[in-house]
Amino acid sequence: MAPTALRFLLLLLIISAAASAATATNGSSISASPPTSTAFQPTSHPFSPSLVSTILSTLGFREFSTAAVAANLSTTTPITVFAPSDASLLTCPSCSLPLLLQELTLPGLYPLHFLQTLIFGTKIETLAPNRCLTVTNNDKDKVFVNGVEISHPDLFSNGLIVIHGLQGFVSHLSPVSCDVERMSSLSFPAQSLTSSTLPSSSLAIMRLMLKDAILRLRATGYSIASLALRVKFVHLSELKSITIFALDDVSIFSGEGSSYLSNFRYHVVPNRRVTGAELVSLPSTTVLPTMDVGNNLVVTTAGGGGSLAPMRVNYVKITTIDLLHNSRIVIHGISAAFPHMHTPYPSYDQKGASFPQIQRSNCDHPDGDRGMCLVEAAVPAAAGVQSTVDTEGPHVSEF
Repeated sequence: MAPTALRFLLLLLIISAAASAATATNGSSISASPPTSTAFQPTSHPFSPSLVSTILSTLGFREFSTAAVAANLSTTTPITVFAPSDASLLTCPSCSLPLLLQELTLPGLYPLHFLQTLIFGTKIETLAPNRCLTVTNNDKDKVFVNGVEISHPDLFSNGLIVIHGLQGFVSHLSPVSCDVERMSSLSFPAQSLTSSTLPSSSLAIMRLMLKDAILRLRATGYSIASLALRVKFVHLSELKSITIFALDDVSIFSGEGSSYLSNFRYHVVPNRRVTGAELVSLPSTTVLPTMDVGNNLVVTTAGGGGSLAPMRVNYVKITTIDLLHNSRIVIHGISAAFPHMHTPYPSYDQKGASFPQIQRSNCDHPDGDRGMCLVEAAVPAAAGVQSTVDTEGPHVSEF
C-alpha cells in the first residue's frame, strides 16, 4: 500500500504543478505585466496600431480593437484611451469606430490620480483635430469624461499607453466642443490646412506635447508658467525640443512675477531636451543657450552635491529636477527668476554635441538665500550707495 500511496501522491503533485503553469500562462492579463525598466525612447521604439488593437482586445474591448488600425494610432508619443464597452457601442450602429477612437484618445499620459487633480470642466484636445473631451469630477473622487463615468480606471498602463474603461457610451464630439469656456480649455486655433501649410509630423507632435505640458503645469501649481507657454505657443511649437526652467505660482506672487514673465524667453533652452540625469552631470561653468538670443545661462554649482549643496544655474537653486517631462519637453523647477550674468559667452553651435563652457562669470557676490546674483558696479559706488541687484538684465526680452 505504501508504494501505491506514494505513487498516487506523486501523481497529484504533477497534476497540481501542470494546472498552476496553465493558470500562469492563460490567466495573466496585459495590465498585470510590470512596466519595462528601460527608459522610454519614443523615437526608437514607436508602437504600431496592431499593438493597440491587441491590448484593447485582450482587455475585452473587441469592437474598439477592430478600429485601431483604421484610426492610425501609430505614433512615437504616449496616448491615453477612454474605451467604452462593446455593449454600449452597439447602441450606435451608424457611428464611425475609427473616428470615435480618435475622439476618445488623448496625446499624453493621463492616469486616474492626475485626472482627479484637474479643474472641473477642463477640456483636453484629442487626436481628432478640433475635438475636445470635457473632464469633470465629484466629491467622491469619481471622474467623468463628457458625462460618462470612468468605471474601470488604469486598466492598462506601461509608460507608453494608458487605457481607462468607460461605464457608458460617448457620442461623436461636436465641432464646437473646444469652443465653450475657451479660457479653461486646452485647445488652440487651428491653422488653415492647405497643401502648403499642413504641419509636419514633428510640428504636430511638438504641439501635442506643449498642450500636455500646459495642462500638467496648470494642475501642479505652475499656472503662470502654463500661461506663458500658451502665450508663446506658436514660437515654441516650431522648436524640435525644449528645456524650461519654471517658477511656481507661490514664488511669482510673492514678488518674482514681473521678473520671470518679462524674461520668460531667458528661461527656455531651445532645441535641447536636458533631462535631470544630464542636467546634474553638467560641470560648473557650462553654458546653456536660451531663446533670449545673446543671453545665456551658466551652471554655477554643479549637481551631485546633495541637499547641502544643491545645483544652481545663474546662482539660482534648482528646486525640482524633472518636474515634468514628455517626449519633447523637460521642465525643471527653480527657486527664483534667473538674473542676467553680464558675461561675454562663446558662440553656441546648435549642431554641437555638447554645451560650451566659460572660465568664470561676472557674478562676484551671489546671494544664495534669495537665489540672486549681486553684480558689483564697474565704478566704485559712492559712500552710502549700495550696488544694485540685477534681475532683468541689460534689456527686457519680449514675453
